Amino acid sequence: MVSIAVVGAGAWGKNHIRVFSEIPNVRLKYICDSDPSRLTQLQRFYPQPKMVKGISSILEDPEIKGIVIASSAVSHYPLAKESLLAGKDVLVEKPMAMRSEEAKEMVEIAEKKGRILMVGHLLVYHPVVDRLREMVRSGAMGKIYYIYTQRVNLGVIRQDENTLWSFAPHDLSVILYLIDEEPVAVTAHGESYIQKGIEDVVFVSLRFNDGKMANIHLSWLDPHKLRKVTIVGSEKMVVFDDMESSEKLKIYDKGVKNLSYDTYGEYLSLRFGDITIPNIKMVEPLRAEADHFIQCLESRKEPKTGGRDGLRVINILMAAQQSLKEKGVPVKIGQE
Repeated sequence: MVSIAVVGAGAWGKNHIRVFSEIPNVRLKYICDSDPSRLTQLQRFYPQPKMVKGISSILEDPEIKGIVIASSAVSHYPLAKESLLAGKDVLVEKPMAMRSEEAKEMVEIAEKKGRILMVGHLLVYHPVVDRLREMVRSGAMGKIYYIYTQRVNLGVIRQDENTLWSFAPHDLSVILYLIDEEPVAVTAHGESYIQKGIEDVVFVSLRFNDGKMANIHLSWLDPHKLRKVTIVGSEKMVVFDDMESSEKLKIYDKGVKNLSYDTYGEYLSLRFGDITIPNIKMVEPLRAEADHFIQCLESRKEPKTGGRDGLRVINILMAAQQSLKEKGVPVKIGQE
């Protein structure tokens, strides 16, 4: 049995508690939250774990091998750092930190201590994203031209982070996972309509060395609930719509045929082929993520979303935040 503690029992922390309590070879030994009323409520559903308000007893317990940090975004760095220094393996929710320096420090501590540092980039564990990665890597889509994502909703409005830091880690982690390249520059535009200084709506544009582009639309102030990724390649185009109950992935055999010439000039012909909806076996991404964390604890292998992957995302977020501050001025990654 692998003994685990979950720190943070809010809306998302409850999901981690549920998932880790269901894994056969895992013992959920501690649930930690600063709100006693949450702990009292959870005790009725999870009578076995110890309910604690602070992490000191967790860090001192030699049985605890892994700590899942699902608290507020601003607390991710100090809690993860303290856990790593105590010799614990860590799964920290996104964003792993609020500054590149903090994320880099976490990575360095984990590597020095020989600890697992995994970041909760949930969509990387989605079966559809794995299929998309196979298509991109195999060349089935041809040359990737551009990607755009939509993550909007009339949803929870946060006070300690803007929509960029709250939502963009999902889309950035997917984009980086699919094309395995880092952008060279980022541009971001946004506005604060509800709370001063906290952007409710943000548009992010990424540019890559070979000319690829990616655009991300983020909002918690929108009439639609969209969770969509569109990829346009030279051979095929795909749409991943996570709000669809069954037909989550559609593959469009569409494109532009080879350039042809005659005496009157250049001509391009459009290709309209079939639309394919592949049958993909679905599993809950959070359960897949949790299983992967336990496997990494046991095998000591590097996670799919390790600390350095999280650091890449934080570097882009920092540059995007700087561009937001400067009203859309392009910012080179690492130069903010």
